[in-house]
Amino acid sequence: TLPMGGAKGGSDFDPKGKSDSEVMWFCHSFMRELYRHIGPDTDVPAGDIGVGSREIGYMFGYYKKIVNAHEGVLTGKGIEYGGSLIRPEATGYGLVYFTAEMLATRKMDLKGKTVAISGAGNVAQYAIEKVNQMGGKVITLCDSDSTIVDEEGICSDKLEHIIKIKNVKRGKIKEYVDKYKAVCFVGKSVWDVIKEKGLKVDIALPCATQNEIDKEHATALVKNGCFCVAEGANMPSTIDAIRVFQEHNVLYGPAKAANAGGVATSGLEMSQNSLRLSWSREEVDSRLLVIMKSINKACLDAAESYGKKGDYLTGANIAGFLKVAKAMLAYGVV
Repeated sequence: TLPMGGAKGGSDFDPKGKSDSEVMWFCHSFMRELYRHIGPDTDVPAGDIGVGSREIGYMFGYYKKIVNAHEGVLTGKGIEYGGSLIRPEATGYGLVYFTAEMLATRKMDLKGKTVAISGAGNVAQYAIEKVNQMGGKVITLCDSDSTIVDEEGICSDKLEHIIKIKNVKRGKIKEYVDKYKAVCFVGKSVWDVIKEKGLKVDIALPCATQNEIDKEHATALVKNGCFCVAEGANMPSTIDAIRVFQEHNVLYGPAKAANAGGVATSGLEMSQNSLRLSWSREEVDSRLLVIMKSINKACLDAAESYGKKGDYLTGANIAGFLKVAKAMLAYGVV
């Protein structure tokens, strides 16, 4: 575990359809007010929905201008100005590492498994990359506009095309079908398509947004053979959906554990900034794997200690609570 907080913040600025200049000016204005509340030993913001390397760069540059110091105050920075290798990949990689650990508890692995992934941003993109490396096959992706289904699997070449569409052109996922054989469902989420078309999947990795999987979606996933769900987005499953997974003995990895690879590697980025050095891809990746294995073990140990063996949701909640509670008790009345 890492000595880091769990705060969240954001804005109601919608970057869709905005020019780079408009996004930059907003980021500068945002940082003009935010800078007084953050610091390398106070609060360290990172990216999330709508905030990628471009936005982090704009905000870090303006922070540096205001305080006249180059310090590790934001994570997700570019390599050229203090970022960490593997940071863009970290949440997606960590999610798949955690999924592999979950599967191992039932003597399974990702090899040959059919995987449904939602979203089309960093988390989804790098989750695909890692699933492919581990022998699985990803057949879905989506954005706010539509869902694509490629039953042959999204291989590395196809993933490169997706990255070009989303990260360079900032286009829509439906453009994928212009080049590759796939089916596009406009106005539908991945989980809508699985429910309506009876798409068979073994593993579901929701990486889009909160509350994307409801009770009906969860029921459809179970009906269509899904036995493992791990959350790459924050709170993508509703309470009713989670209940369905638990009732049907589906391996369920909650976001607070399964997608912790991003914040974990933010911690590694902060460590590198403090030490004034840069680790190799291999070193950061190996540290990430160790952290995800540790989180998996912490969840299982806490669950078993409280009579809920194998319950990742209970284990993650208890492990997280105990860490905070013990620290608060140690501080006394402050």
